[in-house]
This record gives sequence, C-alpha cells and structure tokens, in this order.
Amino acid sequence: MALTLLGLTVLVFLMLRLIPGTVVEQMIGADAIVSPEMVAQLRRFFGLDQPWWVQYSRWLGNLAQGDLGTSWRTGKPVVRLILERLPVTIELTLLAVGFALALGIAAGIVSAVRRDRAVDNVVRVGALLGLSVPVFWQGTMLILFFSIYLRWMPPVVWVDLFADPRRNLTIMVLPALCLGTASAANIARTTRACMLDVLRSEYIRTAAAKGLAGRAVVMKHALKNALIPIVTVAGLQMGILLGGTVVVEEVFTLPGVGRLVLWSIYQRDYPLTQSTILFVAVLFMAINLAVDMVYGYLDPRIRYGE
Repeated sequence: MALTLLGLTVLVFLMLRLIPGTVVEQMIGADAIVSPEMVAQLRRFFGLDQPWWVQYSRWLGNLAQGDLGTSWRTGKPVVRLILERLPVTIELTLLAVGFALALGIAAGIVSAVRRDRAVDNVVRVGALLGLSVPVFWQGTMLILFFSIYLRWMPPVVWVDLFADPRRNLTIMVLPALCLGTASAANIARTTRACMLDVLRSEYIRTAAAKGLAGRAVVMKHALKNALIPIVTVAGLQMGILLGGTVVVEEVFTLPGVGRLVLWSIYQRDYPLTQSTILFVAVLFMAINLAVDMVYGYLDPRIRYGE
C-alpha cells in the first residue's frame, strides 16, 4: 500500500508538470502586460524556480508530517477545502452505490432465475446500454429531459442535507442516478453470472427437491453463496464512483471534491490538486480493505493470515 501511494505521488506530480502553463500564467492572465522581473518573483514565491525533484521532495516531506499544504489560489489549507466539500461527494457516492446495489442485484437475480426469457433479454440489453452510455452525455440528457420536456428541474443552489433534507434529496436524485447507472449494470451482469453458476449446483437442486419454496432457495441459499464476487465488484465500483464524481459534479454543478479537483487543475493549483487526488486514492484503498474484511463474514472458510 505504501509503495502504491508513493508511486501515485510521483505519477500525479509529474503529470501535472506536463500540462502547459503554471499558476503564474493563470494569475496574470494571457493579455496582461507584466515585467519579466515580476514573473520571476512570482515563480520564486511558489517555488517553481526550483528543479522538479526539489519541489517533489519538499511536498513529500510535508506529506510525511501530515501537512497537505496550502492552496496557491485561495490561501486556505488543503485539508480545510477538502473537508468543506467532502460531505457532498460522500453523499453522492453513497446514494449512487445504494441505487446501483438495489437495482443491480435485483435485476441480476431476476435475469438468472428467468434465464433466456423476455425479462432476461431486457436486463442484458439494459446492462449493455448502461455500460456504454458516457456519464457526461447521460447527465446532459437527464437535465434536458427534466427541464425542457417535463419542465421540472431541481434547484441548482446546493442545500445541506441536515438543513433541508427534502430539497437536498431533490437535488441529488438525478446526479445519483446518473453516477450509479454504469455500476448498476456491472453489478447486474456479475450477479446474473454468479447466480447462474450457483443455481446449477447440486445442493440447490437438493434443496428444491426437498420441497423448499423457490424464493427461499434463491434468496437463502443461492444468493448467499453468490455474494462474494458481487461484494468484490461492488467494492471496486464504489471506488470507481468516487472518481466518477468529477464528471457528475461538474455536469450538475455540485460543490464536491470532484469539482474541486477540476477547478484546481484549471488554475494549476498544484498543492490542491496533488493532495486531493492522493486523499481520494487513500479512500479508495480503505474501501478495498473494508471489502476484504467483509469476506470473512460472508464466508467463514476464509481466514486471513493462516
């Protein structure tokens, strides 16, 4: 994990330096008339006159001390900026995960039980479309449909969940649906494949032969034994959804961490971009670790470290 994070810091640091322009050009503007002395002074102020390895070592040393740095454009600590926007991103991700799990598992079970029937074909085609449609296009179409054709559009001004829950959920429903569609499709396909494999097992046939109801066989026996691959995919999808919030938050103008990353890239605010991406990466790894811990609960045969 430590080596992964170290490699990520190098990758993010170097990729940002490959983008044309710096924070100095963004601050003075393209048409501004500024003396070379002033430009050199600004570069020294931000440490851009130093070699890249000196800049990297300074940033890495601050990270080792728990200091994520200060935003060049706002002058605020990066930690403060992240924490201010993190609730929006977490709420959006959790709503999208909930939607994806509910729809994906239900659709996958129905598709497996009704294999090669009309409902199975509908689920398979729907899953293929869900994986194929780009998130930004889907979000744009949802906005156009609900604002132009139905003449209904949620408020565009963000409202905190605890301040006004009803209005907050009204704002979040479309972004959550947009963000969770591809994950729901992926989970549905995984659930269908796992359920089909389990339903062919001898113990499932034995349970049915003993007279157990079809719903009990499917939900109590088949689904429980098919959950491990589903949980794995769901955990990965949650991490992917954290990255997907960048596009969704920009399309729906939500003040989350994803939109903060985009803004910092536009502004060439290196400390803010680097530390925010690293923060999201740590969250992604923590989610994967939590998924691994769930395995032991779902399957007692799994024991780590033995």
